[in-house]
Amino acid sequence: MKFHSNYLLIGFLAVSLISISISCDKDPEEELIGNWLELSDFEGVARSDAASFSIGNLGYVGTGYDGEDRLTDFWAYDSDRNNWTQIAEFPGTARNAAVGFTAAGKGYVGTGFDGNNRLADFWAYDPAANELTQVADFGGSARYGVVAFSIDNIGYLGTGFDGNYLKDFWAYNPSTNTWQQKTSFGGSKRRDAVGFVIGGMGYICTGINNGAYETEFYMYDPANDLWTAKRKTADVSDEDFDNDYSIIRSNAVAFVLNNKAYVTTGAAPQLLGSVWEYEPATDLWEQRTPFEGTARQDAVAFSTENGRAFVVTGRSSSFSFDDIWEFKPADPYDKED
Repeated sequence: MKFHSNYLLIGFLAVSLISISISCDKDPEEELIGNWLELSDFEGVARSDAASFSIGNLGYVGTGYDGEDRLTDFWAYDSDRNNWTQIAEFPGTARNAAVGFTAAGKGYVGTGFDGNNRLADFWAYDPAANELTQVADFGGSARYGVVAFSIDNIGYLGTGFDGNYLKDFWAYNPSTNTWQQKTSFGGSKRRDAVGFVIGGMGYICTGINNGAYETEFYMYDPANDLWTAKRKTADVSDEDFDNDYSIIRSNAVAFVLNNKAYVTTGAAPQLLGSVWEYEPATDLWEQRTPFEGTARQDAVAFSTENGRAFVVTGRSSSFSFDDIWEFKPADPYDKED
């Protein structure tokens, strides 16, 4: 793991010891599947609480907080070339805790916190023009710490914090530039949860509500505007399947590969690096090789059309990161790479 030159040696040692002790729940060599590869560092300043989305084989990362300032720069990662390129500056207010999603060939970024105010504005990135333009403000209250994803070129956004923990849920239609309120999330209010999409269905889990880490897990059917409860993400049943579950956390990331979802990093409240794989056909989670970077929270993740997934940036206490890691779910763990 590469640390920045401005980190104090004592901080380096402390973070390293924390990483060794809590970044994983099991020894990677205990027959866990999956391997992590460190790639070309993110070329912007180290940061946490950024926003991300992907278009084709490119992942996009921007905004966020570097420990002193909120940011507006945006960067594209070419997964084929392992290369970063700075793109158009985000023209809105500098912010962290914003959210991104992709719909109809464009990336969308909005909501967040500017240090004083919660935000509701939204912006669309056109990769052909390399331009961000403002679109309709989010239909709900100004907030941060939300979940967003897209299904069939419609963006969906909900939960978060506006001074109150929230569970409302909204759909954005790029063709009409309008927001429509949908059935509220089926579980408890929360912020800093994760969302993902598999087989045309949206899923939301993890997060925090009034100091409690949430165990509820719900699936959203957009055709019927319906939420369905799935098995909880903690050991709460009398059956054996969840005896080892330690999925609950906040400020984590999620991504999808080969119709399976992966949740990693985050805090509960200690920093985490464990990786959990979700199989929708069985509604079960399996532990995979832990994240091999330093345990962290407030990272971002994206997956690309060429079947690859990446975890980028984040923070451990006041230390911000600029590394990027790719997860290979079918590869055996290799501590030498």
